[in-house]
Amino acid sequence: MNKEFIEALDEIARSRGIKKEVIISAIEQALISAFRHNFDSAQNVKVTVDNITGDVAVYALKTVAEQVEDPNMQVSVEDAKKVRPYYGPGDVVEIEVTPKKFGRIAAQTAKQVVMQRIREAEHGVIYEEYVEKENEILTAIIQRIEGKTVFVELGRTEGVLDQTQQIPDEKYEIGQRMKVYVLEVYRNAKGPSVTVSRTHPGLVKRLFELEVPEIHSGVVQIKSMAREAGYRTKMAVYSTDNAIDPVGACVGPKGSRVENVVTELRGEKIDIIRWSSDPVEYIANALSPAKVIGVFVNEKEKAAKVIVLDNQLSLAIGKEGQNARLAAELTGWEIDIKSQSQVEESLGVEE
Repeated sequence: MNKEFIEALDEIARSRGIKKEVIISAIEQALISAFRHNFDSAQNVKVTVDNITGDVAVYALKTVAEQVEDPNMQVSVEDAKKVRPYYGPGDVVEIEVTPKKFGRIAAQTAKQVVMQRIREAEHGVIYEEYVEKENEILTAIIQRIEGKTVFVELGRTEGVLDQTQQIPDEKYEIGQRMKVYVLEVYRNAKGPSVTVSRTHPGLVKRLFELEVPEIHSGVVQIKSMAREAGYRTKMAVYSTDNAIDPVGACVGPKGSRVENVVTELRGEKIDIIRWSSDPVEYIANALSPAKVIGVFVNEKEKAAKVIVLDNQLSLAIGKEGQNARLAAELTGWEIDIKSQSQVEESLGVEE
């Protein structure tokens, strides 16, 4: 190897964000294997590469012994003192044993393995970059679709959107841009792999953080969220400042903020409700858009009976029970919904 090779490594280090020392260390380890394969597999050696000139040197590591039993691993006290006068039994001596032909082999070996090691190091850099993005959202571009699995470009690496993380009935096309939620980043043989989601409630939360400055600043807090992706999300919000309406802040001027989120989610309905520490008020709010006329709670069982007007019953329960189901998930309470006439009929029977 030569100075030009080192200069090339400098450029690789700069352009790929990998430390030059990491590359040099990888080359040195590879050259140890090359030396053992081509010259002497029995010796314990180390190889050094000068990070300025590119000069390569091979050193045999031998232990100083009063009586040499294995010349490959040991050196006599007398020979050791020729290297350093203060060496004594038990010390390890480095004796240069660089073969004359090793330069050519070193260059070939370095070229064969350095790109592989660089890729491994680069994968490490990418992994560290993306593992910090877990539970965040990224803009993805669809690269390819294989069966029911969608592969997306996330910048320096690829993301996998499998069927279980896709919004039902959402259509995907090559080149399409969309926001995705980073579920998990892990290593595999081909480099970092990122699992992304379009169904996770965190996607909705992060989208509102982008759209609503009051959420980003912490004045408005998202207390709870329940989602059936592609259909409906319920989000409970609270304001630490009485002058700021948390629901209004999330809806935005003329509904612009919530509309931007709905557009990104391809029309998914979003109910933004006011969180309350009072379970009666909170449960009533959670059943929005239905109007509730009465809530009776059992604190011990964390169960609630809710009364609505007759014409609000189907709205409160929702299609296939979705509204009631999401309200229960949002609040953490078991909710039993009855119409006013059902309650009156029940009371009449008891009488």
